[in-house]
Amino acid sequence: MKLSLYQIDAFAHQLFSGNPAAVIPLQHWLDDTLMQSIALENNLSETVFFVSSSSPDADYNIRWFTPTLEINLCGHATLATAFVLFSILDFDKEVLRFNSKSGILSITKKDDLLVMDFPGWKPERLDVYDDALSEILGNAVITGVYKYRDILIELETEEAVKKCAPDFTLMKKHFDKMIITAPGNKVDFVSRFFAPGAGIDEDPVTGSAHSQLIPFWSEKLAKNKLHALQLSKRGGELWCEQISADRVTMSGHCVFYMKAEINI
Repeated sequence: MKLSLYQIDAFAHQLFSGNPAAVIPLQHWLDDTLMQSIALENNLSETVFFVSSSSPDADYNIRWFTPTLEINLCGHATLATAFVLFSILDFDKEVLRFNSKSGILSITKKDDLLVMDFPGWKPERLDVYDDALSEILGNAVITGVYKYRDILIELETEEAVKKCAPDFTLMKKHFDKMIITAPGNKVDFVSRFFAPGAGIDEDPVTGSAHSQLIPFWSEKLAKNKLHALQLSKRGGELWCEQISADRVTMSGHCVFYMKAEINI
């Protein structure tokens, strides 16, 4: 069996920035173990598979795999998949809809931006949290601790987010995934995302983290439209909006890197 694979840099203006994802179109779902093995072989933060959907509510069904497990939502790999469909596979509708483990995800192409409609997950403040948290983050000064799907740590400044040097071995003992964030110097907010429990110490750009970050900062800054940077080594830029109590949009660019063929 031969499968096409497209590698796309998502939330990027140029190659070798943003977050790379492997996008694999399928005629039908493969065995879960095989898809997980392909994701491990690719060794990217996400490998995404999609098949045509028979549902009237969706064009395709979509699933995301890290090198070690399947996850319920991934923004950058969804953006990459939309780019492949719109720009390479000639998808000709105005709105692209995916059915996923997190419900229906809609993507619209507006000029050179792809706009994703995602669930908004407002994190709640935790008054009690793990004593190891400060040590995990290299004794960073913590302003607040919140959680929805992932633990979200507010730090004081952009510089504190940049300089944070987590102990990933210790983090993995306590948390699968973690977001750190602070107000930005030239944008509304900045963040970094760590997922050692999913086989990724630091993810370059993370759409699903922004499902929590957008409601958090929208309320904190009292504004619906937000500009964000993820401060990983590769870096990523997002334009975000809180569009309702439980929905957000995040927009970004993609860059094509390569097309390959898998032989199984």
